[in-house]
Amino acid sequence: MRRRMCLLLAGGLLTAASGCGLTSGSPMVDDVRPGSIGRGEPLEGADLTVTSKSFTEQLILGAIMGIAFEAAGAEVLDRTGIQGSIGSREAVRSGDADAVYEYTGTAWITYLGNKEPIPDPRRQWQAVRDADRKNGLTWLEPSTLNNTYALAMNQANFREYGTKTLSDVAALAKKDPGAVTLCVEGEFANREDGLPGMQKEYGMNIPAARITQMDTGIIYTQAAKGSCVYGEVFTTDGRVKSMNLVVMADDKKFFPNYNAAPVINTKTLKEWPAITDILAPITAKLNNDVARELNAKVDVDGEDPHQVALDWLVAEGFVKEG
Repeated sequence: MRRRMCLLLAGGLLTAASGCGLTSGSPMVDDVRPGSIGRGEPLEGADLTVTSKSFTEQLILGAIMGIAFEAAGAEVLDRTGIQGSIGSREAVRSGDADAVYEYTGTAWITYLGNKEPIPDPRRQWQAVRDADRKNGLTWLEPSTLNNTYALAMNQANFREYGTKTLSDVAALAKKDPGAVTLCVEGEFANREDGLPGMQKEYGMNIPAARITQMDTGIIYTQAAKGSCVYGEVFTTDGRVKSMNLVVMADDKKFFPNYNAAPVINTKTLKEWPAITDILAPITAKLNNDVARELNAKVDVDGEDPHQVALDWLVAEGFVKEG
C-alpha cells in the first residue's frame, strides 16, 4: 500500500509525496476487501473520485471515504487536500469529483449564503439537503461529529478565573477587562459566525488591542502556555485533549452546527446507489470523540492521515486488509 503524508505548515499545504492529489489526483491502491461494509462488492466497475479540503480532519475523512469505496470494489482516484472550502465542493458539483465529507454549517452559510444558522442540527442538515438538490448535490445522513468553533483556556487560567461558558467570559471581560486576552485566526476575527457575531451575541466588549491574530497551530500552543487566556479552537481538534485545554460551553448556542456528512454528486449516486449503504454505518460511527482521537494521531503523534483512516476502518471492522 502506498502511504501519503500531507503536512500543514504555516497555513499552507506541502506535499511530501505525489499521492496527496491536489490537481490531477492519484489512484488509491490499498489492499482492502469488505468487512461489515461493501459485501458483494456492489461498486465493482465504478471509477470514483473522492476529494477533501486540506486540513487534517478532512484528509482523514476523505481517506475513509475512498478506502470504503475501494473495499466495495471501486477504482478510486484520490483528489484529497484541495486548498480552501470552495474547491472541493465545486469539484463534486461539477462532476470533477464524486464525493466529499462536508459540514452542514459551512454549506448553509458560506456556500448557500444564509446569514443565520439553524440551531437544531437535524433541521440544519435538512435545510442544506433540500437547498442543495438544485445544485446537483445529494446530502446523505449526517454524523454527530460537529467541528464547530469554541474558546478554550489552559488549566492554570481555568483555576484562576473559573469560567465555564461564553457568558462567563463576557461577564469576566466586563468585570475585569484586563483579564481577557484572545488568540484567534484571521478568518474567525472577521466572519459573522466568528468573533464579531460572538461578541454581539454575548455582549462582549474586548478591545482590539487584547485580540491577537495568528495561525491555527500557534493558537493552541499559546493558549496552552497561557500567553493568551483564551484561544479559538475547533471542537474536534485532537490538540484540545492532548494539551488538556478547557473548552467554554456555547451556552447561547451561537456557533453554527458543523456536522460532517457525505455529499455525493447526484448523477453518481443514481448510477451507484450502493454508496448510501456503504457510507451510512461509517458516518453513524463518527462523533467528536472519534474525530479528536484520529486528528490527534496526525497533529500530535505525526502519523499519516491515510494510514490513520485505514487503521480505524480495520479496527472498527468496516474493512479488512489483504
